[in-house]
Amino acid sequence: MQTTAQEIYTQVVRDLSPTERLRLATLILNELVGQQLPAVSQSDAWTEEDQIDLVNFSLQYAATTFSDMEGIEL
Repeated sequence: MQTTAQEIYTQVVRDLSPTERLRLATLILNELVGQQLPAVSQSDAWTEEDQIDLVNFSLQYAATTFSDMEGIEL
């Protein structure tokens, strides 16, 4: 069974310090630039995973934005 990026983030990356997370992001991006491969799909179509990621991000953003407001139930 293939491990997803979300699972890796949840199990490993989330617990790293902000400095270590930034260092990891830099390593990943530098490697992708060095490969010079079309690592990102240029398709305009949204996959189911894209849609799930968007919904998850939106819900996390809303929860963070409105968490300090009184009288609002999420």
